[in-house]
Parts: sequence; structure tokens; C-alpha cells
Amino acid sequence: MDSFFTLSKLFWFAIAPSNALVLLGGLGLVLALARTRRAGMGLLAVSVIGWAVLGFSPIANYLLNPLEERFPIYRGDAPVTGVIILGGAEVPEVGLARGVPAFANAGERAIAFGALARKHPEARLAFIGGSGQLFSDGVASEARMMQMTLPDLGIAPDRVEYEVNSRNTAENAEFAKEMLKPSPGERWLLVTSAFHMPRAVGCFRKAGFDVVPYPVDFRTIGPSQLNDTFSRAASGLDVADVSVKEWVGLVAYYLSGKTSALFPAP
Repeated sequence: MDSFFTLSKLFWFAIAPSNALVLLGGLGLVLALARTRRAGMGLLAVSVIGWAVLGFSPIANYLLNPLEERFPIYRGDAPVTGVIILGGAEVPEVGLARGVPAFANAGERAIAFGALARKHPEARLAFIGGSGQLFSDGVASEARMMQMTLPDLGIAPDRVEYEVNSRNTAENAEFAKEMLKPSPGERWLLVTSAFHMPRAVGCFRKAGFDVVPYPVDFRTIGPSQLNDTFSRAASGLDVADVSVKEWVGLVAYYLSGKTSALFPAP
């Protein structure tokens, strides 16, 4: 098993804000019960306050927005060689069990993919993504979920090429280049969530695959409207988790040589 992939999954489990605050609170409870009351109660207080601040305040918006603003919304009409969609929006365990398409918050990726397929009927279409789970059974793959969805998008299933072995963004880029074999001067659109686009573009550039960013799935209104609070702590924590994951991912990918820039730009 690839050590970077395994360590990244374990490390992220521990440092995701929502998880880290629970672990901190649990440690505080253990210390309090073990008669280290002052230290334990202090950690419990930090845990509760952290949940409240990250869950309800607009801090998460300020963490996420710079990622979303890094690459502009695509407005071009030029002919394209192909359209690439990265997996990760699908919920294959649910969709395959119930026999209907199932997507998480990033379902806009599929909507954009369908729209681009109709707009560019001659373009090659590619779905890139296997399973990002640490322990995958290889059955509930993202690609199978997308295949189930294609008729609803108005796309003939045999029009799409599939890469089903990549487990993270770096492998997305490497395996996509190997499968699609892009030539100089070709124009490939890359569809993924706006907050994920900097890391994705960095990986594709490192792999030597020049792509045109097509960001979707925006979670913030814009830089001038970031002060809105969250009505549910779970919502704010979810945005905080997504933001921290991307910022940490950018640093980790840069330090490990998977991207050539710390914060890739247009």
C-alpha cells in the first residue's frame, strides 16, 4: 500500500477540525476523570469553544473563499479537445445499493459535465477517479455511479472514457495523462470543485498535462460577502473541514513534489 496515500488518510482523520475538536474533548474528559481536573477541564473548554466558533462564526468562509477565487469561472466558447471530470462527488455506496444516482454536495460537477458534453458534441469525455477510501472493496466505485448517471445527463455511456484506479488528486493527474495521451496544443477542460481546483491544476501541471480550469461547486457567495454566520454548527464545521483539508493538501503536495507550486495560479 502506498505510504503517502495511507499516511495522508490517517493524518487527515486526526487533524480535520471537527474530528480534532472531538479528540481534544475526549482527551480532556479522560484527564478530568484521571484527577488531572484542571488540565482536563481546560481541554474540554477549548473543544466546546472551538466547536462553537468554527461551527457558527464566518471563519470557515474566510478559509474557503481564497481557494474558490484562485481560478475564475470559465466563460469561453472555443472548441475543446476534451472534458475531464474528477470523481469525488458521488456517493456510490448509497446509489448502487438503491439503484439511483446519489451525489454529495459537489453534484454540480456532474451537471457541468453533462452541459459541456452537449455543448461540445465532438469532444472526448473522461471520468477520472477510483476510490479515495483507505479500505476499499473495489465494488462501490465512483465510475460505476457515474455510469448510472449518464443517461440522466443525456450522455451516451460509450462516449465516456474511464480511469478507475486513481485514489487521490496526484494519481488523478498521472493516470489521466497516461490514459488520454494529450498532445501539445490540445484544449482540455478540467471540471472539479472550485476549492479543489488549485491543487488539481497543480497536480496536472506537474504531470505535464495542460488543462483549462472549469471550477464549479462554489460554497461561498464571494469575497465581499463572507460575514454570514452559520445556523447549524455542523454546516460551519463542514466548510472548515473542507477548507483545512485543501490548505493542508496544498502544503503536503508541494513538499512531497506532487505539485510545482505551493498555491497554483492561473
